[in-house]
Amino acid sequence: MTGTVIPAGFVPLADAAPLIIAQEIGFAAEERLTLDLRRAPSWSSLRDMLAFGQVDAAQMLAPVPVAAALGLGGINAEFSVLSVLSVNGTVIGVSRRLARKLAAIGHRFTFDDAAAAGRDLIAAAGRDLRIGVPFPFSMHAELLKYWLTALGLAPPQEADIVTVPPPLMADAIRSGEIDAFCVGEPWGSMAVEQGAAVLLLPGRAIWSFAPEKVLAVRSTWAETESDLSSRLIRVLWRAGRWLSDPSSRGLAAEILSSPRYLDLPAEIIERAFSGKFTVTPQGQQRQTAGFVEFHSGAAGFPWQSQAQWIALQLAERNGIDRSKAVEAAGRVFRSDVYRAALSRTGADLPSASSKLEGALAGEIVVAGESGPFNLLTNRFFDGRVFDPQAEC
Repeated sequence: MTGTVIPAGFVPLADAAPLIIAQEIGFAAEERLTLDLRRAPSWSSLRDMLAFGQVDAAQMLAPVPVAAALGLGGINAEFSVLSVLSVNGTVIGVSRRLARKLAAIGHRFTFDDAAAAGRDLIAAAGRDLRIGVPFPFSMHAELLKYWLTALGLAPPQEADIVTVPPPLMADAIRSGEIDAFCVGEPWGSMAVEQGAAVLLLPGRAIWSFAPEKVLAVRSTWAETESDLSSRLIRVLWRAGRWLSDPSSRGLAAEILSSPRYLDLPAEIIERAFSGKFTVTPQGQQRQTAGFVEFHSGAAGFPWQSQAQWIALQLAERNGIDRSKAVEAAGRVFRSDVYRAALSRTGADLPSASSKLEGALAGEIVVAGESGPFNLLTNRFFDGRVFDPQAEC
């Protein structure tokens, strides 16, 4: 092992790639670090491993640290987000029974139109829809609730959203426990390969620049281990840059396919990186550009406005004061720590730490601390814009 050992947790998903690649390709060693990677069976397990000190850093669902800051989730711990690990990367799938109903009413499974897919899903399923997500505090749950509520079906009163660990999603939909799911890859593709599901929509069709997974640490660890925090941020930024090169996709998938990590076929894992999906058991193909982002558009930057959007959704459903929730969330995503860690690397660093979410219909060039760079499309499917300043 090289230098300081950091125990770090992950759940077997394609978007655990930055942590795994950082260790396997050698980016951790460049900063005299060894990542002692520990696989967790579920998000609740990984959250508890981090809270109780079994690991010092973890791949984490973006809403988990925000929920903890708002006193939700029943755990007495404070987390800090040092980096966004991935933007987007989820799929929504339906059972074959529900897929037949969708086809019967004329749905075309174009895999890109959130409004049409949502309206047809509601028409086909009625008010008995049961949808599996990996954890109550997840972007999967938040995107589903935002999407369905905007189209007239408000969970939990009119649709059940239940927790199913990602590796068990195919079994749950095959057994009829759930009618649909929203899950990270490659578990949606695995459900298709096993003949249990049809993919309906990528999560990015609902919000095209949604923070999906983050690097979370205990807030006390971030304060006492500021040097390690900075080195860890640089390690993951380099791993994300490597993953953004299309020529890296094959090797990345091979590494993740190891029994130590995902223990799944590399060909299925690579679909997340290429955006080339098999959406039906019969082999129908769909292509989604930018299905998951690790680097482009300053993907790793932990925007305070991302945390504040999440906080507002949680506050509205849990009777929490909106302005206090937005204020608390702004302290969770540590854009100041990220900015300081990468200040001399030439990384794309925005001049601001907060922005309008949902306001970019296409890529734009903006000024940054190291020069101009591109921000990627950032749109909600219904055209709404979130202004965090309006909530303060």
